[in-house]
Amino acid sequence: MRQAPTLVRDGAAYYVVGPVTMAHATSLLEQGVALFGEGGAVVDLGQVTDVDSSAVSLMLEWLRRNGGRQRLRFVNLPPNLVSLADLYGVTDTLQAESA
Repeated sequence: MRQAPTLVRDGAAYYVVGPVTMAHATSLLEQGVALFGEGGAVVDLGQVTDVDSSAVSLMLEWLRRNGGRQRLRFVNLPPNLVSLADLYGVTDTLQAESA
């Protein structure tokens, strides 16, 4: 089994490290909801090692759950994650938050 991903906080930045797949989406969702506080936050996905469609769902759910509390920005999205977002037609939604 692959190593479980982690969500690490460094100031206002959060780093997702490891695979973001169906096997770990629920755990990452709850970690994010618990960690994201008031004010803006940057979620850096540059250390993500593998993704599936649940990564897109996870990002959209983080946005939904944190909508009124803060602005989330996603940076360093892996190319395969960008391709999935394009496929599902949500690239603008994710990039709007990244702007």
